Formats: sequence, structure tokens, C-alpha cells
Amino acid sequence: MQNMSNHVKILVMSHKRVVIGISLALVAIFVIVKTTNRQVTPTYQTAMATKGALISTVTASGTIVATNNIDVTSTANGQVSKVYVKEGDNVIKGQKLFEITQDAIGQQHQSQAYASYISAKNSLNSANANYYTLQAAAFSANQKFMNDAVSRNLVTTDPTYIQENDAWLASEANFNNVQNSILSSQANLVSAAIAYQQASSTVVSPASGLIQNITVVPGMGIVTSTNSTTVASIQTEGNPVATVNLSQVDVSKVKAGQKVTLRFDSIADATFTGKIAGINKLGTVSSGVTNYLATIEFDSSSPAILPNMSVTAAIITNVKDNVIKVSSSAVQTQNGQSVVRELRNGQLTYVDVKLGENSDTETEIISGVNEGDVIVTSVTTDTGSSSTNSTSPFGGLRGGFGGGGFVRVGGR
Repeated sequence: MQNMSNHVKILVMSHKRVVIGISLALVAIFVIVKTTNRQVTPTYQTAMATKGALISTVTASGTIVATNNIDVTSTANGQVSKVYVKEGDNVIKGQKLFEITQDAIGQQHQSQAYASYISAKNSLNSANANYYTLQAAAFSANQKFMNDAVSRNLVTTDPTYIQENDAWLASEANFNNVQNSILSSQANLVSAAIAYQQASSTVVSPASGLIQNITVVPGMGIVTSTNSTTVASIQTEGNPVATVNLSQVDVSKVKAGQKVTLRFDSIADATFTGKIAGINKLGTVSSGVTNYLATIEFDSSSPAILPNMSVTAAIITNVKDNVIKVSSSAVQTQNGQSVVRELRNGQLTYVDVKLGENSDTETEIISGVNEGDVIVTSVTTDTGSSSTNSTSPFGGLRGGFGGGGFVRVGGR
């Protein structure tokens, strides 16, 4: 009896397991069927087709290469004793800016620079004196030739004619050479004067403008060795200049005179304008990539624009007025045909279109879309997936989501 009772219990437990297993299986099938039959509802992101100007641009990056700043430099050695100006002051050329108490090395440099300046000045004086001497000699030789050989109508093969003519030509050549010597002496004197001023204990402004970037204060030591030290800069009148790199694809689109908008990461919420001043179409190659340097002149300046700042330029290469345009994200390609999706009475419809120019964000529609049409830029399902600017997964069938479905229409 005991064995039979145990056997019955085992059968009952096995039967319960079977019933539970069947129940779970039925629940799973119900869930799968319910999930499969659930309707997927799409959400459409739309934008209207508009009519207006389409601005095509080429984007390039580069740096500021000039901000009309002139460095104030000094080769003096010693200690700053006085500072006569402050940041932002307007100064004129030659104005006294700083005073430096020279140490022994500084005094030696200044003495050597002064000696070079005096030597250059003496050389120019000698060249000027020689100029007048040779000018007189050339004039005298010319007069002798004209009043003797020429006035007597001597033939060109006559020894007197040859001698007097050669003397005149030699004197004239010497006179011409001394003029070049004067130009050289003048350049040497200017260079020596600058070197002497650089070594002087008094630092003056090299130009008129706004003084900036003062790097010295009273009591500060300056050690320049053989190189000059930049102690300030002068902001002169004029606008900044930038250079940007153009790719092989873009360089043919860019021309001198085209308008440019410029932005800086370091200057928030500010946009500057300018124009293309020129393009170096010889190009440079770096790591197998060819770039072409374009120079941009700003229309205005700002104290916030500093040398070597990074800048991004949008070069306006073309402007088309009164065109139908849509967001570039709305344009797709299916079976080699450009299409956009329109929302008509809640139904998603594919429309064949002919494309024109494009900008960074917009595309011109030559045919197929009218102003005011509601264009779908992307489709998002309740599962979180979306369809934007890509080839349709439905191929030539252009099937649709549950609900309205997709309809194919030709261009208008």
C-alpha cells in the first residue's frame, strides 16, 4: 500500500509539472502574438520647403598671421628703472616708453652699437663727397669729348676720339657706381641707427598706435644676450589678416574678392567678415595631402583678435536667389533617383526630385517640390529607431510603416 501511495504522488507531481509547462508556453505564445500584432506608430519630423536665397560656401580653417602689431624690442642689459606708459595708451612714433639702467654688459653693447652707428654715418658722408667728385669728373670728361673730338668731327676710329670718348664713359661709370654706394651706405646707417636705439637705455615707440602687451615693470631685470627682448607691442591702424588651407576639391571654387565670414572658438558669439585677398595655387604637400593657402583680409578689427589664433572661415562661393530649397537631411537616393518624403494628409509620400546647388545645410530643388510643401526630414518609430538621409530599406517597393504607408509619385 505504501508503494502504491508513493507511486500516485509521483504521478500527481509529474502531472502538475506538465500543466505548468503548458501554461507557460501558452503565455509565451500569447505575448509573441500580441507583440507581433502591435501596430508600429511612426513620428515624423518635418520642415516646409521655402523659397529664397541659397548661399553656397566652402569651409576652411587656419590662423591669424597679422594683426598690425609692431613689436617693441630692446637689446639692453640691466634693470628697468622707469615705465612711462600703461596698457592701452595711445603713443606716437619716437615717444619714450621705458628707461633701463644698464649693467656692464649693457653699456658695452651700447658703446659698440654707437661706434657702428658713427662708422656708418662717416661712410655715408664719404660716399656723398665721392659722389660730387665723380660727378664733376664725369661732367669734365664729357665736355672735353664734346668740345674737342665731336666739335672737330673726328671719325670714331681716330685715336683722339677713342681716347676722349673712353675717358668720358669711364667717368660716367664711376659716377653711376657711387650712386649705388650711397644707397648702400644709407641702408647701413639706418640699420646701425636701429641697432644703437635697440641697445640704448631709453626704449622708444617704433610707431604710432595703441601700446599693448607690456611685459616689464620697474625693478625687473632684462638679460638679452645676443638676441633682442620683446617688451611690448604697438597696435597700428589696419585690419587683421588670416591664412586658411583649401583642399584640392575646394580650391577651384575660391577666387579673389569673394566674401568670407569668420569665427573664433576663443571669441564666443562673434562673427567677423572679410574677403579673399589671394590664393597660392602652387600648393604644399604634407603627409600626402595637398593644401592651397588662401589669404583673407578682415573688414574690421578687434582687440580680442590676437596673432596665431585659430580661425574658421566660411567662404561664400555662390549665391542663388529665389530658389526652392529644403533641408539637406530630407534628400534621399533610391534606385539612383533623388527623392524627398512629403507628408500629405497624414500619409508619407515619396516624390522624385531634380536637385540643383547646395549649401552646408540646404539643397536647391529644381523640380518636384513646391514652396510650402511639408517635407519629412526624419521618421522615428516608437521603438526609438529613425530614418533620415539614407537609402530606404524598402528598395523599389517603397513600402511603409503601419498606418498610412508610403506612396510613390513622380516629380511635379
